[in-house]
Amino acid sequence: MKCDLCSHEAVTLIRYNGSHLCGEHFTSYVEKRVKKEIRKQIDVNSGDTIAVAVSGGKDSMVTLHILDMVFGERRDISLCAITIDEGIAGYRPPSIDIVKDFCRERGITSYIRAFSEMEMSMDMIAGVTGDSSPCTYCGVFRRKLMNDQARKVGAKYLATGHNLDDMAQSVMMNIVRGDVERLARLGPHTKVQPGLIPRFLPLRMIPEKESLLYAIVSGIPFWDGECPYYMDALRNQYRDVVDQLEDRSPGSKFSILSSYDTLKPMLTEHFPPSGLHACSCGEPTLGEKCKACEFQSVLGKRIRYL
Repeated sequence: MKCDLCSHEAVTLIRYNGSHLCGEHFTSYVEKRVKKEIRKQIDVNSGDTIAVAVSGGKDSMVTLHILDMVFGERRDISLCAITIDEGIAGYRPPSIDIVKDFCRERGITSYIRAFSEMEMSMDMIAGVTGDSSPCTYCGVFRRKLMNDQARKVGAKYLATGHNLDDMAQSVMMNIVRGDVERLARLGPHTKVQPGLIPRFLPLRMIPEKESLLYAIVSGIPFWDGECPYYMDALRNQYRDVVDQLEDRSPGSKFSILSSYDTLKPMLTEHFPPSGLHACSCGEPTLGEKCKACEFQSVLGKRIRYL
């Protein structure tokens, strides 16, 4: 099959709009939409620092690659990568090497934070989570370390690699659970909360399959290993539901996110940002302790009794 825009062979069919695109036109198609999201979500000025959460997987590496394309030549804008080492033997080390090598080649400053700073690892945590998914704890600790490092480097924004699939799944999860307040807090964040670095999501309109193909066609290195605790995540159920909807009606993921975007102004008006204060660890929180410190206290006791 030929590309709709030239005589080259197509590398993909975009089912939701019927386009056949070659590698060159496909990468241009993705980059155009990502750049549009960057302009839409953030306001970057001279002297600003942008932090990027980079795991080494396809989505975060694509995010870092495109942000480097956009801002890399600007000497007045600083770009840095933040990688979290959760302490998962055989899984995280290879991806950290990929991030280090990529950043070294591009001249991007990279930082690595680890769960070991809290005297634990995911391999230790996974054995004491009880009925809860290890992912619940992992997500909280990762967010704490990413926000802390982004704050330390003076970042104005923290980019994450969440793609369209991730966003559609998150919308569905929070609707089914009836967690409307959490739904109102989904990124990208437009209001700055004291101590919290606003997140922005350059790939929020890019389907996961397109992110993967873009990485392959563009020759971007990434780690495709699967976390050993991945299967325990509740999100997998919603992934299957959303994928089934998309298979039957191409474009469903866009429709879910578009509906959310229409509702979000009303949600944020009804659930405005709460007043936060600093936890003893320095992270902003509503309660006496931040969720990470609460989890750390509970898990620490369980681990000591192993």
